[in-house]
Amino acid sequence: MTILEVAKKLKAEVLVEGDAVADAIGYVVASDLMSDVLLVDEDEILLLTSLASDQVLRTGHIVGAVGVIVINGKSLPSSMVKVARDLGMTLVKCDKSQYQACIAVSEALKSA
Repeated sequence: MTILEVAKKLKAEVLVEGDAVADAIGYVVASDLMSDVLLVDEDEILLLTSLASDQVLRTGHIVGAVGVIVINGKSLPSSMVKVARDLGMTLVKCDKSQYQACIAVSEALKSA
């Protein structure tokens, strides 16, 4: 399953389609602590977070994430869209809570 398919299941808004938009998701990481995300040693991760900052995208880029979904309906600074485009990172905005998003993503991945 790709991040676009997950976004559709979440009824989320895709703000930027990055370079890995067609790549399959290998693992899902849900965290607001970017230091914890940096410890993940997996490929093709999807990052779910409620942090709305450019640093989230930079961290996602470092760990090779297929994209970032910002949850809880957070307002995103316009700089996030620019950074996502510059890094070639898919950026999605979702109104669901972290709990709801994790369950929906899990169910979507199981049914894929």
